Amino acid sequence: MALSPKGRRGYAAGALALTVALTLTACGSETGSSSGTTSADTSAAGGGVKLVQPGKLTVCTNIPYEPFQFKDQSGKIVGFDVDIVDLAAKKLGVTQNIVDIDFAVIKSGAAMAAGKCDVAAAGMTITPERQQNIDFSVPYFDATQALLAKKGTGAKSLADVKAKNLKFGAQASTTGLKYAQDNGFDPTEYADSAKELLALQAGQADVIVQDLPVVLTWLKKPDVAAKFEMIASLDTGEQYGIGLKKGADPVLLKTINDEITKAKSDGTYEKIFMKWFDKKPGELG
Repeated sequence: MALSPKGRRGYAAGALALTVALTLTACGSETGSSSGTTSADTSAAGGGVKLVQPGKLTVCTNIPYEPFQFKDQSGKIVGFDVDIVDLAAKKLGVTQNIVDIDFAVIKSGAAMAAGKCDVAAAGMTITPERQQNIDFSVPYFDATQALLAKKGTGAKSLADVKAKNLKFGAQASTTGLKYAQDNGFDPTEYADSAKELLALQAGQADVIVQDLPVVLTWLKKPDVAAKFEMIASLDTGEQYGIGLKKGADPVLLKTINDEITKAKSDGTYEKIFMKWFDKKPGELG
Protein backbone atom coordinates (compact mmCIF):
# COMPACT_ATOMS: atom_id res chain seq x y z
CA MET A 1 0.00 0.00 0.00
CA ALA A 2 2.29 1.44 -0.99
CA LEU A 3 2.85 4.81 1.36
CA SER A 4 1.25 7.80 2.16
CA PRO A 5 3.65 7.56 3.28
CA LYS A 6 -0.14 -2.80 -1.09
CA GLY A 7 1.33 -0.53 -1.67
CA ARG A 8 -0.66 -0.43 0.70
CA ARG A 9 0.79 3.15 2.40
CA GLY A 10 1.67 7.25 4.71
CA TYR A 11 3.17 9.77 6.94
CA ALA A 12 3.43 9.23 10.69
CA ALA A 13 0.28 10.27 12.47
CA GLY A 14 2.30 11.18 15.55
CA ALA A 15 1.16 11.55 19.11
CA LEU A 16 -2.50 12.07 18.25
CA ALA A 17 -2.84 8.69 16.56
CA LEU A 18 -1.05 7.02 19.43
CA THR A 19 -3.40 8.65 21.93
CA VAL A 20 -6.42 7.46 19.96
CA ALA A 21 -5.08 3.93 19.79
CA LEU A 22 -4.36 3.86 23.49
CA THR A 23 -7.77 5.10 24.48
CA LEU A 24 -9.85 2.91 22.19
CA THR A 25 -10.48 -0.65 23.29
CA ALA A 26 -10.99 -1.75 19.70
CA CYS A 27 -10.20 -0.20 16.32
CA GLY A 28 -11.71 -2.76 13.98
CA SER A 29 -12.63 -6.42 14.02
CA GLU A 30 -10.61 -9.44 15.03
CA THR A 31 -10.36 -12.90 13.54
CA GLY A 32 -9.58 -15.89 15.70
CA SER A 33 -9.89 -14.06 19.03
CA SER A 34 -12.78 -13.88 21.47
CA SER A 35 -11.73 -10.67 23.16
CA GLY A 36 -9.68 -7.52 22.71
CA THR A 37 -6.10 -7.41 23.91
CA THR A 38 -3.83 -4.85 25.44
CA SER A 39 -0.11 -4.64 26.04
CA ALA A 40 -0.74 -5.98 29.54
CA ASP A 41 -1.63 -9.37 28.04
CA THR A 42 1.92 -10.14 26.95
CA SER A 43 3.33 -13.58 27.62
CA ALA A 44 6.43 -15.53 26.71
CA ALA A 45 6.00 -17.76 23.64
CA GLY A 46 8.25 -19.82 21.38
CA GLY A 47 11.87 -18.79 21.63
CA GLY A 48 11.14 -16.39 24.48
CA VAL A 49 9.29 -13.92 22.23
CA LYS A 50 6.71 -11.85 24.13
CA LEU A 51 3.37 -11.79 22.34
CA VAL A 52 0.20 -9.82 23.09
CA GLN A 53 -1.78 -13.07 23.24
CA PRO A 54 -0.47 -16.41 24.51
CA GLY A 55 0.22 -18.84 21.70
CA LYS A 56 -0.72 -16.38 18.96
CA LEU A 57 1.13 -14.03 16.64
CA THR A 58 -1.34 -11.15 16.42
CA VAL A 59 -1.18 -9.35 13.09
CA CYS A 60 -2.74 -6.00 12.25
CA THR A 61 -3.92 -5.54 8.68
CA ASN A 62 -6.47 -3.59 6.67
CA ILE A 63 -8.90 -5.51 4.47
CA PRO A 64 -9.80 -5.89 1.75
CA TYR A 65 -6.48 -5.57 -0.06
CA GLU A 66 -6.61 -8.47 -2.46
CA PRO A 67 -4.44 -10.44 -3.10
CA PHE A 68 -2.39 -9.48 -0.04
CA GLN A 69 -5.15 -9.88 2.52
CA PHE A 70 -8.88 -10.39 2.01
CA LYS A 71 -11.77 -12.63 3.06
CA ASP A 72 -12.43 -15.74 0.98
CA GLN A 73 -15.90 -17.14 0.36
CA SER A 74 -15.91 -18.80 3.78
CA GLY A 75 -15.03 -15.54 5.52
CA LYS A 76 -11.48 -16.59 6.34
CA ILE A 77 -8.77 -13.96 5.88
CA VAL A 78 -6.28 -15.20 3.33
CA GLY A 79 -3.66 -13.76 0.99
CA PHE A 80 0.00 -13.33 0.15
CA ASP A 81 0.81 -11.40 3.34
CA VAL A 82 -1.01 -13.99 5.44
CA ASP A 83 1.12 -16.79 3.99
CA ILE A 84 4.35 -14.83 4.49
CA VAL A 85 3.59 -14.13 8.16
CA ASP A 86 2.59 -17.76 8.65
CA LEU A 87 6.19 -18.73 7.99
CA ALA A 88 7.29 -16.86 11.13
CA ALA A 89 4.27 -18.00 13.15
CA LYS A 90 5.02 -21.65 12.43
CA LYS A 91 8.69 -21.15 13.28
CA LEU A 92 7.63 -19.73 16.65
CA GLY A 93 5.18 -22.59 17.19
CA VAL A 94 2.15 -20.28 17.40
CA THR A 95 -0.92 -19.55 15.28
CA GLN A 96 -1.60 -16.35 13.40
CA ASN A 97 -4.41 -14.12 14.70
CA ILE A 98 -5.47 -11.32 12.34
CA VAL A 99 -6.90 -7.99 13.45
CA ASP A 100 -8.62 -5.83 10.82
CA ILE A 101 -7.89 -2.20 11.71
CA ASP A 102 -7.73 1.20 10.05
CA PHE A 103 -4.58 1.56 7.97
CA ALA A 104 -3.77 5.02 9.35
CA VAL A 105 -3.40 3.48 12.83
CA ILE A 106 -1.11 0.80 11.41
CA LYS A 107 1.22 3.02 9.39
CA SER A 108 1.62 5.49 12.26
CA GLY A 109 2.88 2.70 14.53
CA ALA A 110 0.11 3.42 17.03
CA ALA A 111 -1.52 0.00 16.79
CA MET A 112 1.64 -1.82 17.79
CA ALA A 113 2.71 0.77 20.34
CA ALA A 114 -0.66 0.30 22.05
CA GLY A 115 -0.27 -3.48 22.16
CA LYS A 116 -3.05 -4.10 19.67
CA CYS A 117 -0.84 -6.44 17.68
CA ASP A 118 2.66 -7.89 17.49
CA VAL A 119 3.26 -7.10 13.83
CA ALA A 120 1.59 -5.42 10.88
CA ALA A 121 1.29 -7.03 7.45
CA ALA A 122 -0.76 -4.75 5.25
CA GLY A 123 0.97 -4.33 1.92
CA MET A 124 2.94 -1.61 3.67
CA THR A 125 5.76 0.18 1.89
CA ILE A 126 8.96 0.83 3.82
CA THR A 127 9.53 4.59 3.91
CA PRO A 128 11.83 6.87 5.94
CA GLU A 129 8.80 8.58 7.47
CA ARG A 130 7.33 5.30 8.66
CA GLN A 131 10.67 4.09 9.95
CA GLN A 132 10.56 6.89 12.51
CA ASN A 133 7.70 5.06 14.24
CA ILE A 134 7.97 1.45 13.03
CA ASP A 135 10.71 -1.15 12.77
CA PHE A 136 10.52 -3.07 9.50
CA SER A 137 11.56 -6.54 8.47
CA VAL A 138 13.72 -7.11 5.44
CA PRO A 139 11.71 -6.35 2.26
CA TYR A 140 9.44 -9.19 1.17
CA PHE A 141 7.80 -7.70 -1.94
CA ASP A 142 8.88 -5.29 -4.69
CA ALA A 143 5.95 -2.99 -5.40
CA THR A 144 4.93 -0.38 -7.92
CA GLN A 145 1.82 1.62 -8.77
CA ALA A 146 -0.66 1.50 -11.65
CA LEU A 147 -3.42 3.64 -13.11
CA LEU A 148 -6.83 2.03 -13.65
CA ALA A 149 -9.30 3.97 -15.80
CA LYS A 150 -12.66 3.54 -17.43
CA LYS A 151 -12.30 2.48 -21.03
CA GLY A 152 -12.35 5.21 -23.63
CA THR A 153 -10.64 8.00 -21.72
CA GLY A 154 -7.76 8.02 -24.18
CA ALA A 155 -5.34 8.60 -21.29
CA LYS A 156 -2.08 6.67 -21.18
CA SER A 157 -0.16 8.50 -18.48
CA LEU A 158 -0.41 10.83 -15.49
CA ALA A 159 0.27 13.71 -17.91
CA ASP A 160 -2.81 12.68 -19.90
CA VAL A 161 -4.91 12.54 -16.73
CA LYS A 162 -3.99 16.15 -16.07
CA ALA A 163 -4.33 17.32 -19.68
CA LYS A 164 -7.78 15.78 -20.03
CA ASN A 165 -8.87 17.06 -16.60
CA LEU A 166 -10.02 13.61 -15.58
CA LYS A 167 -11.46 12.95 -12.15
CA PHE A 168 -8.66 11.29 -10.19
CA GLY A 169 -8.94 9.11 -7.07
CA ALA A 170 -6.56 7.41 -4.65
CA GLN A 171 -6.65 5.42 -1.43
CA ALA A 172 -6.06 7.53 1.64
CA SER A 173 -2.76 7.19 3.54
CA THR A 174 -1.02 5.35 0.69
CA THR A 175 2.13 5.77 -1.34
CA GLY A 176 -0.06 5.96 -4.42
CA LEU A 177 -1.73 9.06 -3.01
CA LYS A 178 1.63 10.55 -2.06
CA TYR A 179 3.07 9.84 -5.50
CA ALA A 180 0.12 11.60 -7.14
CA GLN A 181 0.42 14.59 -4.80
CA ASP A 182 4.16 14.82 -5.45
CA ASN A 183 3.33 15.03 -9.15
CA GLY A 184 0.98 17.97 -8.72
CA PHE A 185 -2.36 16.18 -8.31
CA ASP A 186 -4.97 16.51 -5.58
CA PRO A 187 -6.89 13.21 -5.87
CA THR A 188 -10.14 12.51 -4.10
CA GLU A 189 -9.27 10.20 -1.22
CA TYR A 190 -11.11 6.97 -0.39
CA ALA A 191 -10.82 5.12 2.90
CA ASP A 192 -9.82 1.73 1.47
CA SER A 193 -9.20 -0.02 -1.82
CA ALA A 194 -12.75 -1.38 -2.07
CA LYS A 195 -14.25 2.10 -1.75
CA GLU A 196 -11.74 3.40 -4.27
CA LEU A 197 -12.81 0.80 -6.85
CA LEU A 198 -16.48 1.46 -6.12
CA ALA A 199 -15.90 5.16 -6.78
CA LEU A 200 -14.43 4.32 -10.18
CA GLN A 201 -17.32 2.00 -10.98
CA ALA A 202 -19.86 4.62 -9.93
CA GLY A 203 -18.28 7.31 -12.09
CA GLN A 204 -17.09 9.40 -9.15
CA ALA A 205 -13.57 8.97 -10.55
CA ASP A 206 -12.34 8.47 -14.11
CA VAL A 207 -8.93 7.18 -13.06
CA ILE A 208 -7.53 5.76 -9.83
CA VAL A 209 -4.02 4.94 -8.67
CA GLN A 210 -3.37 1.74 -6.76
CA ASP A 211 -0.66 -0.88 -6.25
CA LEU A 212 -0.08 -2.85 -9.44
CA PRO A 213 -0.88 -6.32 -8.00
CA VAL A 214 -4.20 -5.03 -6.65
CA VAL A 215 -5.10 -3.57 -10.05
CA LEU A 216 -4.16 -6.81 -11.81
CA THR A 217 -6.31 -8.78 -9.36
CA TRP A 218 -9.28 -6.48 -9.99
CA LEU A 219 -8.89 -6.96 -13.74
CA LYS A 220 -9.30 -10.72 -13.32
CA LYS A 221 -12.93 -10.02 -12.46
CA PRO A 222 -15.06 -9.99 -15.66
CA ASP A 223 -17.25 -7.08 -14.55
CA VAL A 224 -14.17 -4.91 -13.96
CA ALA A 225 -12.30 -5.97 -17.10
CA ALA A 226 -15.36 -5.27 -19.26
CA LYS A 227 -15.45 -1.56 -18.39
CA PHE A 228 -11.99 -0.63 -17.12
CA GLU A 229 -8.38 -0.93 -18.20
CA MET A 230 -4.91 -0.38 -16.81
CA ILE A 231 -3.54 2.60 -18.69
CA ALA A 232 -0.07 2.85 -17.14
CA SER A 233 2.28 1.37 -14.58
CA LEU A 234 4.35 3.74 -12.46
CA ASP A 235 7.79 2.52 -11.45
CA THR A 236 7.96 3.91 -7.93
CA GLY A 237 10.65 1.53 -6.64
CA GLU A 238 8.76 0.57 -3.48
CA GLN A 239 9.28 -2.42 -1.20
CA TYR A 240 6.91 -3.88 1.38
CA GLY A 241 8.03 -4.83 4.85
CA ILE A 242 6.45 -6.45 7.91
CA GLY A 243 6.02 -3.73 10.53
CA LEU A 244 6.89 -4.11 14.21
CA LYS A 245 6.78 -1.88 17.27
CA LYS A 246 9.65 0.60 17.41
CA GLY A 247 12.39 -1.04 19.42
CA ALA A 248 10.96 -4.42 18.47
CA ASP A 249 11.72 -7.67 20.24
CA PRO A 250 15.00 -8.64 18.53
CA VAL A 251 14.11 -12.34 18.55
CA LEU A 252 10.78 -11.70 16.83
CA LEU A 253 12.38 -9.44 14.24
CA LYS A 254 15.18 -11.93 13.58
CA THR A 255 12.70 -14.78 13.22
CA ILE A 256 10.68 -12.87 10.63
CA ASN A 257 13.80 -11.81 8.73
CA ASP A 258 15.26 -15.31 8.81
CA GLU A 259 12.06 -16.92 7.55
CA ILE A 260 11.66 -14.44 4.69
CA THR A 261 15.30 -14.92 3.69
CA LYS A 262 15.04 -18.71 3.95
CA ALA A 263 11.81 -18.77 1.90
CA LYS A 264 13.49 -16.81 -0.88
CA SER A 265 16.43 -19.22 -0.98
CA ASP A 266 14.62 -22.57 -0.74
CA GLY A 267 11.82 -21.96 -3.23
CA THR A 268 9.02 -21.44 -0.70
CA TYR A 269 8.68 -17.74 -1.54
CA GLU A 270 8.31 -18.48 -5.24
CA LYS A 271 5.57 -21.03 -4.51
CA ILE A 272 3.65 -18.52 -2.41
CA PHE A 273 4.14 -15.85 -5.05
CA MET A 274 2.86 -18.14 -7.83
CA LYS A 275 -0.13 -19.09 -5.68
CA TRP A 276 -1.37 -15.51 -5.42
CA PHE A 277 -0.08 -13.82 -8.58
CA ASP A 278 0.09 -16.67 -11.13
CA LYS A 279 3.53 -15.42 -12.08
CA LYS A 280 7.05 -15.74 -10.79
CA PRO A 281 8.70 -12.92 -8.82
CA GLY A 282 9.84 -10.21 -11.20
CA GLU A 283 7.24 -11.03 -13.85
CA LEU A 284 4.27 -8.97 -12.64
CA GLY A 285 4.79 -5.99 -14.89
